Amino acid sequence: MRFGLYCLSLSLLAGVALAPLAQAETPTYTLEIKNHTFSPETLTVPADTPWTLIIKNHDKTPEEFESETLSREKIIPGGGQVRVKMSALKPGTYPFMGEFNPDKAKGQVVVK
Repeated sequence: MRFGLYCLSLSLLAGVALAPLAQAETPTYTLEIKNHTFSPETLTVPADTPWTLIIKNHDKTPEEFESETLSREKIIPGGGQVRVKMSALKPGTYPFMGEFNPDKAKGQVVVK
C-alpha cells in the first residue's frame, strides 16, 4: 500500500512539473486596420500549427474581416479589436478582405 502511494505521488509530481512543457504557447499575430486597409497585407504563419489572430481597428468605423478559405467572418468595431483562434492550416495562400471596404481592404495569410 505504501509503495502504491509513493508511485502515485511521484506520478502526480511529474505530471505537475511537466505540464508547462506540454502546453506550448500558441503563436499570436496582429493585423491592423488603418484608413480602411489591412497592415500587414501578408501574414506568414507556420503550417500545421494552431495560432491566434488579433485584429485591431484604428478607424472610427467598423470593418468586417472575411475569408472564405479560412472560414472566418468577424466584425471589428471602430476603435476596437477582436481575437480569433485559428486552426492549424496546410501550406498555401489564404486570401481575406474587409467586407465593408473590399476595394481597399485586402490581404492574405501565407502558410509555410
